[in-house]
Amino acid sequence: MNRRQFNLAALAGLVAAQGAGSVFAQQLGAVKMMIPANPGGGWDQTGRALGAAMQAAKVAQSVQFDNKGGAAGTIGLAQFVNSSKGDPHALLVGGMVMVGGIVLNKSPVDLTMVTPVARLINEYDVVVVPANSPHKTIGDLMNAFKADPGKVAWNGGSAGGTDHILVGLMVKAVGGDAAKINYIASKGGGDQVANIVGGHVTAGVAGLGEFAEHIKGGRMRALAVSGPRQEEGIASLKEQGIDVVLGNWRGVFGAPAINAAQRDALVGAVKTATESSAWKETIAKLGWDPVFLGGDQYKAFVEEDTRRVAGILDSLGLRK
Repeated sequence: MNRRQFNLAALAGLVAAQGAGSVFAQQLGAVKMMIPANPGGGWDQTGRALGAAMQAAKVAQSVQFDNKGGAAGTIGLAQFVNSSKGDPHALLVGGMVMVGGIVLNKSPVDLTMVTPVARLINEYDVVVVPANSPHKTIGDLMNAFKADPGKVAWNGGSAGGTDHILVGLMVKAVGGDAAKINYIASKGGGDQVANIVGGHVTAGVAGLGEFAEHIKGGRMRALAVSGPRQEEGIASLKEQGIDVVLGNWRGVFGAPAINAAQRDALVGAVKTATESSAWKETIAKLGWDPVFLGGDQYKAFVEEDTRRVAGILDSLGLRK
């Protein structure tokens, strides 16, 4: 087979065999993964886990990671939009945090500028305090907030993201004023851990997988999870009388201006990776729920979630 015949055969494979990992192993080659956050947090975990799974499933020969934190992921998003146009080997990690940050900060770049590839996982948040905190229960923490909101420093991810929204919903549920929340945003999970373990903040909020080892190691005390029921022995907010349930989704996006066949190749490659034992072992270890949604269905989901999150931020009075 000559080079022209090989290229035609490869293109036909891309169009006709979206689910076949062996086709995509040849086509994706070196993947460039933009992680729009500092190392150590949920996006970093998700991107690196997906990259490892893509290589284990042989749908990517190599994966190069680029961490670029700040502004709810919009700094990394802007770089991705500007530098990756038309690149069929580029992926961007994102999710509900980015949706909220874009809305809250009125970002000039948004998710309509990239190509939705796949929703990957859903994770519930955990509310923690330093191990030596006087707050033994979520009730203690919320009572302290109502008594003097300014003295309770909440540390989470980007402003307007899932963590910020969760704090607002909790405060609203107990009759507090969300406008008085003293919220400190971190650019990555490493910053958050240092703040909480060091006792520089009153409480921290993040995905359970991000704090699990610190909770088990006794460096943090977990007060509640944001799911409908207890996880890892930690009671839910709802079980403790605070009527709030909130999940945080994460997914990946392709570059602007890639064509339909290139998008479908990425969808198929990512789907094949999420069916690998490497990926399944990681999500089980971190307590993530698999919620794969690809292509056009994912695009519709992102559009609807943008409307939903904007409504929540407005209801909490967080959007200026």
